[in-house]
Amino acid sequence: MGDDRCVAGTRGKQTVRDMILSLAAIGVVVAAVYFFIPHNDSPSAEQGAVQTVDYRVEVATARRAAPYPVAAPKGLPGTWRATSVSYKASNDGKGGAWHLGMLDPEREYAAVEQSDAPAAKFIKDVTLGAEQVEGKQAVGGAKWDRYKGEKYNALVREEPGVTTVVTGTAPYGRLAELAASLEAKKG
Repeated sequence: MGDDRCVAGTRGKQTVRDMILSLAAIGVVVAAVYFFIPHNDSPSAEQGAVQTVDYRVEVATARRAAPYPVAAPKGLPGTWRATSVSYKASNDGKGGAWHLGMLDPEREYAAVEQSDAPAAKFIKDVTLGAEQVEGKQAVGGAKWDRYKGEKYNALVREEPGVTTVVTGTAPYGRLAELAASLEAKKG
């Protein structure tokens, strides 16, 4: 009987020792993977994590399809990056909505939104409920209405047949910079 207890006690110690050795081996493998597989923890890696899109084809297509001149940036510095683009035709085929989402040089979001839909509902939808505030924003030779919301600020220009909204988390100055770069053309 005494021999059985001695064997069981030794077996328990071996199990704990084996578990510790296994954990150490796993730790060595994890450390090797971390140190020998390339990875980038720099701030520029985060910037690279956001996908940049080329919107040239989409803007050309939208300009052919839309009944209004579609606005897209021209001459904007390369520090601005396009991240999303779309044109959705309306169900009746008479218009639609143009969207170009961007990140400004400080990585704040700014978007160009255009539509020939009823202005009030369109503005509310794309600005996430922002409300018009006092004052106008001078952009080139035009005055744009200013909107402020919990999430987005916006600059809005209503013209016959089209409403253009430049909106996002970027400050008004950056929104104005984007608005000033817009060139509206019909394809």
